[in-house]
Amino acid sequence: MSNITKIKNRFLNGGDIVTTFLRSSISSQIASWIDMGVGFVFFAFVHLAPWISTAIGAMCGGIVNCCINYRFTFHASDIPVKAVAVKYAMVWLGSLLLNVYGTQLAYDVLDNLTFLQDLGFKPNGYYAAARLSVSLIVSIFWNFLMQKNFVYRHTGFDPHAIRFVNLFLHPTKPSPENTRHNNND
Repeated sequence: MSNITKIKNRFLNGGDIVTTFLRSSISSQIASWIDMGVGFVFFAFVHLAPWISTAIGAMCGGIVNCCINYRFTFHASDIPVKAVAVKYAMVWLGSLLLNVYGTQLAYDVLDNLTFLQDLGFKPNGYYAAARLSVSLIVSIFWNFLMQKNFVYRHTGFDPHAIRFVNLFLHPTKPSPENTRHNNND
């Protein structure tokens, strides 16, 4: 087997932290481009408001990321899809909150450092620095670790997640006994 084939095989199938992280980074990039592209299409061509265009793009990017990670990144095809969907949604919501509040906190800290203003930095620069740094931290220390250790693994939470999804997909039908009883009333 050639070295290139070995490297390719390790990258595609390796379970170590480095190759898993690299596959996760590729998945994240693909999802980010879809997020931005779909959001732009809905804003520029469908003429929806920025917030709804962004939300639609984020949902599409999240779904793509979840699917790619399920098959390609974490090779988790033995994990029930319903459990993955609920766990992914929980981590995605956590990521959203960490990014929103983390960016605001980091911006506030930078905005209060007067020496940055003396160096010529502006609020747009504070926002960009806050957004990028928080996004990177959340991406590695929340998204990747939670997906690797929770979302795409068997957990004790899985049966609860599956029952939750089933509440919406298979609403409880009245049992024959209850139907018979109600008809006699």
